[in-house]
Amino acid sequence: MIELRTPAEIEQMKAAGAFVASVLEATAAEAKVGVNLLELDALAHDMIRSAGAESCYIDYHPSFGASPFGKVLCTSVNDAALHGLPHDYALQDGDLLSLDFAAKVNGWVADSALSLVVGTAAAEDLALIDTCERALAAGIAAARPGNRLGDISAAIGQVATKDGYGVNTDFGGHGVGREMHGDPHIPNAGRPHRGLPIKPGLVFAIEPWLMRGTDEIYTDRDGWTLRSKDGSRAAHVEHTVAITADGPLVLTARR
Repeated sequence: MIELRTPAEIEQMKAAGAFVASVLEATAAEAKVGVNLLELDALAHDMIRSAGAESCYIDYHPSFGASPFGKVLCTSVNDAALHGLPHDYALQDGDLLSLDFAAKVNGWVADSALSLVVGTAAAEDLALIDTCERALAAGIAAARPGNRLGDISAAIGQVATKDGYGVNTDFGGHGVGREMHGDPHIPNAGRPHRGLPIKPGLVFAIEPWLMRGTDEIYTDRDGWTLRSKDGSRAAHVEHTVAITADGPLVLTARR
């Protein structure tokens, strides 16, 4: 079911957005050569406890997950595109790392992701991240009253395909509210002027993710991490966006 939030409810959701942004800022700042993925997860866990927030991941067990996730932060490295399960791995120079985090504050959820290169950055990795970020910006710009969800999908897909990337539509944007995932689904490619009309009160996550050499994925033997089928590197960015009469409001904007 798709729900429209009141202006007062959107105001309440800002606290969750600010908290999620702060955790991503903190974990990204700590993502340096030699830092273990489990240390990043522990940092996020400490921040959740200190804030009195709730993790959306630790008990999360959808049909595509082998077991409850068990961690509070997704850490996807290099060919890992989505749902990277934190494990005993020390970051190396040149790693492409995506961090995805969702939490509930005062009953409301926010969800966001970013990608970065640890240490020395290869030009191809920076280009991949840049395309994702521009695709996200295009999707957010299209999220305006009077448009349709297909306009968001089309805007994202146009940026990706223009830069030569294929687009996987198995996973994409989604409704956000009292729970992390809800209707509507927002694929990262689509046809403009199609789908649900965008109205004030809609709140959803927009999340482009791309792989350098393929649009196909497979599930790692950990039962969670989704990797590029050809081993090429991946990037993933995401913001939670509320639709107001004046246009899109990014609830998870970072400083």
